[in-house]
Amino acid sequence: MSWFSFPWRRRQPEEAGAELNKSQVYFDILPEQWPIIYSHSYNIGFLGLEKLHPFDSGKWGRVFAMLKEGGMIASDKDVVEPREASDADLLEIHTQEYLDSLKWSINVAKIAEIPPVALLPNFIVRRRLLIPLRLQTGGTILAGKIAMERGWAINIGGGFHHCSGESGGGFCAYADISLSIKFAQKHFGNIKKTVIIDLDAHQGNGHEQDKCSERISNVDILDAYNHHIYPGDLRARRGIACEIKLNPYTEDKAFLDLLHEKLPAFLDNSQPDLVVYNAGTDILENDPLGSLSISAKGIIDRDEFVFSEVRRRGIPIVMVTSGGYQAVTARVIADSILNLHQKGFLARRLDQ
Repeated sequence: MSWFSFPWRRRQPEEAGAELNKSQVYFDILPEQWPIIYSHSYNIGFLGLEKLHPFDSGKWGRVFAMLKEGGMIASDKDVVEPREASDADLLEIHTQEYLDSLKWSINVAKIAEIPPVALLPNFIVRRRLLIPLRLQTGGTILAGKIAMERGWAINIGGGFHHCSGESGGGFCAYADISLSIKFAQKHFGNIKKTVIIDLDAHQGNGHEQDKCSERISNVDILDAYNHHIYPGDLRARRGIACEIKLNPYTEDKAFLDLLHEKLPAFLDNSQPDLVVYNAGTDILENDPLGSLSISAKGIIDRDEFVFSEVRRRGIPIVMVTSGGYQAVTARVIADSILNLHQKGFLARRLDQ
């Protein structure tokens, strides 16, 4: 399958979004760069406290290293290094009250689910935890622009789907998915509908809350999740257009059959101009928090099916990596991206 198999055309920004050119998170990338966003500063480490949460805070760097080992990326210059989202950027979705709350370490400790963080000076918490998350948030925002211009973009980080404009949780401090959508809708005035495909093991209650509160608009959400685990947000469920409730230990066939049944019709009904795909790998078997039983091959097949359905309809797609709580997670993410490249879904340049 080649690039030319996809009925996609480059989207141009409209004058209505010109004011967002002032933001530092939006910038043009070089034609020879992959539409892949990553910074070595994504990775989190402070005094070993990050190990108190099952989240692998260094998986992003390992994914990047494995893409190099796989021959897809030759050097750091081949990918795009994002810029940190500023307070002004974050206020496109977040309330000032919420951002101010992050100046207290105890509040960040609750969001990160690492109680000892509450005892650290906030300047350390900001430097070691919040700035890497703000950088990943800038990456997801930028991915929306790149996808609209190049057809696809992958942020090796991001996917903080438990965070809304006014609250965080589940290791999610910034609403990067909602922000990416808001920026893209403003910059590209021709985006009439955006779709979120959330296939992380957990309910994406953050962006669903933002839809319910109309912080984001003209958005349809497909959410497939284990409905017996965190967060169990009944109010946020009102924001879901297509809900796929999974039982604990669901295996490949049942999961993929449901996805094949629901996703094509969902895309046809929504007819989006942009897709944001939250590709969490905590659905992997033996994940301590996801409690599902999807194999590594099942995840690779899942991602290939999503890209196939979206790209053949000519829709730009942003992928973020979201949750995944095992040492093998990085290998699965990298293998899936390499598979997408090998199958022809990821072209480096517009002319390929």
